Amino acid sequence: MATTTINTPTCGAAETVKVGVVLITSPEHTDCGAFAVEGCKINHKSATNKEAKSFTFDQVVTADTAESLHSELLQPLTESISSGYNVALLMCGTPTDMVGSLMDKIIPRQVLSNLFSFTTSQETTEYFISVSFLQFYPDGAAVDLVSPNKETLQLVTHPVIGSVVEGLCEVCVCSAEEACDFYKTCRETIKTNTEGISSRCSSLFSVTAEWKLYPEQVESDVCRSKLQLFSLAGGASKTDLRGVIPLLTVLDQTLNPPVVSDSLLHALLKDALTGNNRTVLIYCINSQGFLDETQSALHLAQKVRGLVTKPTSVHWNPRSAEQELRESIMELQNVILQGESEVHNIYKLAQLTQSLKIVKNQSWEKRREESEKIKFKIKKSSISSQQFSVDCLDHKERSETAKFLQEKLRQEMEEHIREGKGSAEKVQERVTRIQQLKEALREETLKNETVPGKSQLSQQSEYNEAQERRRQLKEDHTRLIQEEVAKMERDLAQEQSPTESPQRELLVLSRERQVLVMHIEALRAEAQQAESDLQDQHHRHQTELRCLREENLQVFRVFRQVSEEQRKISEGRYRSVLLEAVQDAIYLSTQNQQLQAENKQLRKALGEIKDALAVRGDPVADLINQQQ
Repeated sequence: MATTTINTPTCGAAETVKVGVVLITSPEHTDCGAFAVEGCKINHKSATNKEAKSFTFDQVVTADTAESLHSELLQPLTESISSGYNVALLMCGTPTDMVGSLMDKIIPRQVLSNLFSFTTSQETTEYFISVSFLQFYPDGAAVDLVSPNKETLQLVTHPVIGSVVEGLCEVCVCSAEEACDFYKTCRETIKTNTEGISSRCSSLFSVTAEWKLYPEQVESDVCRSKLQLFSLAGGASKTDLRGVIPLLTVLDQTLNPPVVSDSLLHALLKDALTGNNRTVLIYCINSQGFLDETQSALHLAQKVRGLVTKPTSVHWNPRSAEQELRESIMELQNVILQGESEVHNIYKLAQLTQSLKIVKNQSWEKRREESEKIKFKIKKSSISSQQFSVDCLDHKERSETAKFLQEKLRQEMEEHIREGKGSAEKVQERVTRIQQLKEALREETLKNETVPGKSQLSQQSEYNEAQERRRQLKEDHTRLIQEEVAKMERDLAQEQSPTESPQRELLVLSRERQVLVMHIEALRAEAQQAESDLQDQHHRHQTELRCLREENLQVFRVFRQVSEEQRKISEGRYRSVLLEAVQDAIYLSTQNQQLQAENKQLRKALGEIKDALAVRGDPVADLINQQQ
């Protein structure tokens, strides 16, 4: 154990949140007012106000000088990690290609390079680094992109290590390149899974770094630090089409304490802006954007700069912390068993139990084991996805081949019918080609019917095709109905009858009835198509289920047969060993009896010889008696 064990966080002086502003366009005069930059100050004068408003930040850069953010804000932030401080970096602003590159490539790579350069520079220090990734939908739902089981996520607070997301899966990394690849993969997964709403989804990329302060000791104190990279979507204005940025909601909750939110993202942001972190906000603002957007963004960034955090350095000993919690739990349990089961004691016992669970989950060995399982499942899922793509491509090629054969056969049949009778040689040649096309089409159809029954991925492809057919049918019906409505409007516009005449009302009702009938027929056709697809899908599922059941029964029969054979072999081996043991025992017993008989005979002969010598008075007899 270490000579000095610290299980309480060390609080530093209060600090304000640092804010850096990135101007996407050059600050020039626009239609909405004036936009001037003076060092770290931005003067903005709108078209409606004669007086310019001044906003002061820690750093103001343009798109061309965005690299200077690293030396001024990011590098000091990551250097705090070496002292065990938790740091948070918030990135938000107008969605442009430059902002996307800044959030996805430049800033994460620089921050991670700084972090790993510190850990790898100390060769004698044993360290542990893990990463995680959370995605937040516009409605506040949180999804762990790494978790294969999609467990429930909950933010809990530990008195020593601070806030922890319970149920969050972590992956161990050994280099900055591996961490960057993980971040890039998760960002691409968000774009793939959410498609149209990816620009409205926020995310949190977390890096937890731990290293031993005394590597030569088995139970050494551990320094723990956490880096949080928030990528926030939405605008600072409540009228923004992308939705309201979560930062604005958290500020309202901070200024109005009674307002409480159950959102995990709001809780994490509030902890980053007012908790035990060193926090930096990077806000990308379009100086030529709309008036409401620009002013709202500047006001929001100014408010965030006024928030205060209390950075805390975490040095703790997991083993001693676990032992202390166990002793506290035992003492509290004894108090409750003695009859003093007050509400606060029970509540405190629940808190201690939860803290003990958190500490046990921070074990390096356990986290490495869980990380290996996650990596294996991710790799397996990637291989399955690649196989699915190959199967879909093969199925598409087979479908295109079948369509080509059908089209060719139709052309040959139409040509045969159109030309009618001709020379016997031409007719025979055309009939031969038709027969060959039919045979090829039949073989291709059999392939397309056999493969889906063997692969679940092919069934998914068929389901996608059926869904595409229904969508195409619905679009065709919608187009026809729209054309009919347009035709009705044109006819009514050309009608010369008075607007309120009975003839015109009768014409309008008759045309509307035609449209309604057409709409009903379209819905009926779509319902019939959906029912047909459902019946086909049900039939395929039943066939697949029957095949799987027969396959399982066959596997069980083979397993039982193999088990019986192994049991017979083992029983024969044990019987042979037992028989050999019995035979050896009988042989040893027989040998023992023979030796005893021989020994008895020798004793008898010796006694006879001694008696004979004693009768003759031979002195050898006395010598033999003395030796015995």
